[in-house]
Parts: sequence; structure tokens; C-alpha cells
Amino acid sequence: MDASSTTQPGPDQDFKIDIAALRAKARQNLECGVITETYTADREKVIELLNEALATELVCVLRYKRHYFVASGIHSDAVTSEFAEHATQEQDHADRLAARIIELGGEPDFNPDHLTRKSHSEYVEGTDLRDMIKENLVAERIAIDSYKMMIDYIGDKDPTTRRLLEEILAVEEEHAHDMLDLLERE
Repeated sequence: MDASSTTQPGPDQDFKIDIAALRAKARQNLECGVITETYTADREKVIELLNEALATELVCVLRYKRHYFVASGIHSDAVTSEFAEHATQEQDHADRLAARIIELGGEPDFNPDHLTRKSHSEYVEGTDLRDMIKENLVAERIAIDSYKMMIDYIGDKDPTTRRLLEEILAVEEEHAHDMLDLLERE
């Protein structure tokens, strides 16, 4: 492809990129990092949504960790191993969300005073093993719907964030399935 290629193909033209213009634009506004002219999402709104997702994931980590440590009963070994695994995966989600917030030029909000206010799911301790499983299933269902709504909102305007949210959504759906499976065994 030569440096004089066009970036706006007509219906009968092949897609071409104006390399010279692309290179020139890349040298402008370096302080914006990953945010280039082609980023069309409302960056501040995306950061806000990601911070809500971060809060949700951190509340889930805390709930799963508590349930892991306090669960008891005849079936608790199998259940607590699921709780521990889910806590680890939720922490990974939180880490990935925080990293994306930074990439977008935002500040990840880890302030404990803000977590329960921003979180979509609640921190419910649960009274027994069955109740803990049920509360985790409720939280996973909330996360599933939240991520679907965020994915729909972002659409094609920020494919990297959309892909991250889709990957997290897939794991949240697995978690919901795991909790339902445990609930049906009880």
C-alpha cells in the first residue's frame, strides 16, 4: 500500500489506508495515549461504567471470600472450593477493569467508601450454605445483566472495552451456572 492511498473508499473501491496521514496523526496528541481520533465513545461515561463494574467485582470478591471462610456443613468442601475459585476470578476481572480505566486516562476507584454505593450487586453475608449460594447466584445474575447493558451501550464505539466486558460476561455466566448447579445439589 502506498502513502497516497485513500481512506474513504466508494462502493466500487478497495479499502485503503492513507499511511502518511495515519503516521502524521499518530504523532499528534501523544499525551492522549490510546485515545485517537477514531475513538468515538464518550470516554468519561465509559470510565464511569468501568468504575461501577470495578466496584461490583470488588464487592463480589469480598462476598465470595467471606463465604469461603465461613461456609460450613456436610457439603461445604465442594462449595468453598467454588467460592475460592470465583473470588480469584472476580479479582482478575477487577484488575483488568482497573487497567482499562488507566488506559483510557481515568482513575480506578478503589475507595472502600465508594464500593457499595457504586456496585451493582450487594454485599449479602448469607445465613447458611444454601443462602450463600443463592446470594452469589443473585449477584452473578445482576452482573450478567449489567455487563450486557454496558456492552450494548458501548457497541462499536470502543471495541477493546467491549471485548473486555464480553470476556468478563462469559465468566460471570459460568459462575451463575456453577451456583445454580450447587443450589440444585443442595
